[in-house]
Amino acid sequence: MPMSLKQIGALGLCLAAWLTPAGAALAQDGTTVLVQGSTLEDFFTSALEYSPQLRIAEERWSVGIQQRKAASGQLLPQLNGNASVSDNTQEALGNLAEYRGERYSLQLTQVLFNWQAFNARRQAAILEDLAEAEYFATLAAVLTDVAEKYFNVLQAEDAVTSAAAEVEAVSNQMAMVQRLYELQQVQITDYYDAQARLAFAQAQQLDLESQLALAREELRAITGVNVGELFRLDPALAIPNVEGSVESWLELARNGNQRIRAREFAVDAADKVVAQRQGAYMPRVSLIAQKQLSNIGFDNVPINRTDTDYIGVDVQIPIFAGGSNRARVAEARSQYRIAENELRQTELEIVESTRMAYLQVKSAELRVQAAQRLAESTALSYTARQRGFELGTVTSVDVLNALRDRFSAERDLQRARYDLIRHSLTLRRDAGTLSAEDLLDVGTWLVEPQD
Repeated sequence: MPMSLKQIGALGLCLAAWLTPAGAALAQDGTTVLVQGSTLEDFFTSALEYSPQLRIAEERWSVGIQQRKAASGQLLPQLNGNASVSDNTQEALGNLAEYRGERYSLQLTQVLFNWQAFNARRQAAILEDLAEAEYFATLAAVLTDVAEKYFNVLQAEDAVTSAAAEVEAVSNQMAMVQRLYELQQVQITDYYDAQARLAFAQAQQLDLESQLALAREELRAITGVNVGELFRLDPALAIPNVEGSVESWLELARNGNQRIRAREFAVDAADKVVAQRQGAYMPRVSLIAQKQLSNIGFDNVPINRTDTDYIGVDVQIPIFAGGSNRARVAEARSQYRIAENELRQTELEIVESTRMAYLQVKSAELRVQAAQRLAESTALSYTARQRGFELGTVTSVDVLNALRDRFSAERDLQRARYDLIRHSLTLRRDAGTLSAEDLLDVGTWLVEPQD
C-alpha cells in the first residue's frame, strides 16, 4: 500500500531523530543544516531535502493534486456576476435623448450531464495516483542509492585499512629478510622478491585510496553533506539472510513495485482519455438559473427597469465537427495502446531486475560463507608459513604469498558482506517492500568508530 502524507511525515521525523548534532550547524534563518554526516541516517535525512529528483517528483504529485481539484471544480455549481453601466445618446425623429443604462445579472450554472467533464475528473484522480506512485518510486530509489554509496565508502575505507596493514606486514617481512641476508642465511633473490612485493602492496594501497576518495565524493554529491568519520559495520554482525523463493519475490514485485503501479495508472488514465474524446459525440446538459436587473433593452434602447428571473435547461447536441472528433478518438486509442505496452515493458524490466537481485543476494550469502572460511584458512596458513620460515623449513617467498593471500581473502570477505547488504536493499526496492523500518534497521547494524 502506498504511504500517506502522514506516513511521509513520520518517515522524515524518524530519520531526523537520528541526526547527529555534532555534524549540524545553524543557518541564518535559524534552521538546522547538516554540514557533515557520520551515520547512515544523517545522509538519509539530508537526501530527503537535497535531492532534486525527489523535489521534482514531490512537485509533480502536488500538481496532480491541484489538477484533480480543478477537474472536480468544473462539475460544481458555477456562479458568475455581470455589471454594465453606460452613458447613451439616442437621436430619433429629430429628438435627442441622453440617458444612463444599467444592467446587472447573476447566473448560476450546474452541469447535469457532460461525459467529457466526468471522464476528465476521473482521469485527473488517476493521474494524481500516478504521480504519488512515481514519488514513492523515486523516494525508494534515492534512499537505496544513498545506502549503496554509504556502504561503498565503508568498503573502500576497510580496503584501505587492510592494504595499509598489508604494507606494514610486508615491510616487516622485508626487514626480517634483510637481516637474514646480512647474516648470509638467505639469498639476495629473497630480498628482491620482498622489495617487489612491497612495491606492489604500496601501489595497491594508492589505488584503493583513490577509490576511497571517489566513493566519498559520490556520497557527498547525492546528499550535499560532507563525509565525516562514518559509523562502521559491526564486525560481529550476522547479516540476516533473505527468506522466500524467487517466485514469491517476483509476485511481490508485480503487485507492489511503484513503477509498475505508476504504469498501471497511466493505462487507466489513457482509457479515460478515450472515453473523454468519445464524449464529444454526446449531448451536454446544464441547469441555468439567472436573475437580471436592467433599464435598457436590445441595442441599448431605454426601457423601464425590469427585474427578470430565469431558470432553464441548456442542451447542446453536437452534429458535425469536420471529422476532428473521430481523429481525436483514434489518437487517444493509439495513446492507450502505447501505455499498455509501456506497462508490459516496465513489468518485464522489473521482473528481470528482481530476479537478478534475488540471485545476487543468494550468491552473496554463499560468498560470505565461503569468504569467511577462506579468510580463516589463509590466516592459519600465514601463521604456519611464518613459523616455518623462522624454523627454516619454508622460504620467504612462501611467507609473502601466504601474506598476500591472507589480506586478499580479508578484502574479499569485506566485499562479500557489503555486496550482500547492497543486493538485499536493491531486492526490497524492486519488490516494493522497502520501508522506513528496513532502512532504520540497517542503521542499527552500524556502530560508532572506536578511537
